[in-house]
Amino acid sequence: MTIVWDGVTDGSGLGEADLSLRHRLADAAKSYDWATMLRMLREHPDLVNTARPGGASLFAPLHQAAHGAAPESVCEELVQLGAWRMLENARGERPIDVADRCGHRRAIGVLRPTLVREVPCGILRVMQAHFHDVIRERADGLIREAGLRLPPLAPLLEMPDGARPVWFAVPGLYGGFAYHLRQDGVDATLVAESWCRVVEGSGQRHEITSAGARLVEEGFV
Repeated sequence: MTIVWDGVTDGSGLGEADLSLRHRLADAAKSYDWATMLRMLREHPDLVNTARPGGASLFAPLHQAAHGAAPESVCEELVQLGAWRMLENARGERPIDVADRCGHRRAIGVLRPTLVREVPCGILRVMQAHFHDVIRERADGLIREAGLRLPPLAPLLEMPDGARPVWFAVPGLYGGFAYHLRQDGVDATLVAESWCRVVEGSGQRHEITSAGARLVEEGFV
């Protein structure tokens, strides 16, 4: 299964059917209708980390499950579907932080992130800023037009070495960015490949560390 960072926060660029689907999913999660939420996500697992278009809280389904004291089995299935336990909402809270704030201990063991990569938080934060600069340099106008939230890197810490790259599509680019951690620790390296499918030779590969981003290859795809 492809790991996807959707990034959509503004519904203005979505088709009517897609916009309606996302609102219905957000409604089900917000009303704690776990059966409907899970049924929809089984059919559309690429939406498991999405927030309501136009919403301010940036609550993904797992945040809502934590807020609503969902049964452990619901949280487990969300994680199995690809929900990121390290994903932050607009306040900077992970699902486990939401559960703790609300005094809900029911599924705390499932909500607790399982980190399999080690990158100091300060280094990861700087790497993320450099990565976002690469994205903006490549597609800033399209990012702004689509109202996209740029990819967070913290969820990568739960993905083992060798996991598939995360895919971040950019509407209008006819392509996007595939990224993964290649190395941990203080010398952590993020590898990001980007391309436009309709432009031959548009591929670029960057290696990103806390020291900055370096273009290491271009002209492929």
